[in-house]
Amino acid sequence: MFDSSLILGVSATLVSFAVGYTLAKHAKKHADPSPSPTTGDEPAENVFADFGGEYKMVLVVRNDLKMGKGKIGAQCGHAAVGAFETALKKTPAAVRKWQHSGQAKIALKVENELDMMEIYRTAKANNLNCCLIRDAGRTQIEPNSKTVLALGPAPNAAIDSITGHLKLL
Repeated sequence: MFDSSLILGVSATLVSFAVGYTLAKHAKKHADPSPSPTTGDEPAENVFADFGGEYKMVLVVRNDLKMGKGKIGAQCGHAAVGAFETALKKTPAAVRKWQHSGQAKIALKVENELDMMEIYRTAKANNLNCCLIRDAGRTQIEPNSKTVLALGPAPNAAIDSITGHLKLL
């Protein structure tokens, strides 16, 4: 009379809906109703309210330090994790949109610290989430060297307005 795969599919859909609904209801009940204070340099949750579409993170690497490939990878990892952790607190909606659009991470290069800091200042002025990595100096480069700047996750248009002129690493 009824196909068993149809019954199984409908049952799975109903169970998935019930579990999702219960989890959402539970999360809403335990959410902190009081907004956290902002210090002025923290982006508000609705900064990107008018942006739709794809989200990404960019990793801006200093080319003048002549870091090895492994060192660049490690520094980019530090920057990506740092930006993600900060964004979870400051712009969780942007993180969710980024997660649902593939979690794109793009490595770009700048020629020196001055150029990197100009991008950092512009990003901060535009309320973009940033993470600037300074190396401890235990291996290839001088201590406290600014190695990588992560921007985002944020809408592609917001990031491209600041980093669109940079070349891929």
